[in-house]
Amino acid sequence: MTDRTVPMTATDEDDVVVFLIGMTFNRIWKVRSWWPTFTAMPRMIKELEAAPELGLLSTRTTIGSRGPTVIQYWRSVEHLERFARAKDHTHTPAWAAFMKSAAATNGDVGIWHETFVTRPGERETIYHATPRFGFGKAASRYAPIGPAEATAKKRRQAGAPSAT
Repeated sequence: MTDRTVPMTATDEDDVVVFLIGMTFNRIWKVRSWWPTFTAMPRMIKELEAAPELGLLSTRTTIGSRGPTVIQYWRSVEHLERFARAKDHTHTPAWAAFMKSAAATNGDVGIWHETFVTRPGERETIYHATPRFGFGKAASRYAPIGPAEATAKKRRQAGAPSAT
């Protein structure tokens, strides 16, 4: 176990995809409209965590006043898209069910997602007095911050590919 009082940083030599996905309760009192969508994501996460070869590196769910947001870290856009389109995994049936019910619920629930590709040398992290999570959990290197990584700029540079 890492001493949580020691500032840590995370780096990875590869691109890492950050995928944000969430739902919006437009009419929270209409539980029947949003419950199927709300319960679909935990099943997908369970499937992804049981099969690391699918490319999910780390995930975290937060609940806000308008609904949940899931923050995921993926090995590549290709892994993410392959899972999203695979008919033999949980996403495709869940998406089809949402699209079928979306017309009937008249906007009671909304969904959204954003995808970002992060590259070595273009991301920076610091974790202090917190458990390992997010990119820190997804990255190949998670280590105490040393003098060479004392500032945000130095941490970004430490993660940059070395010139050859």
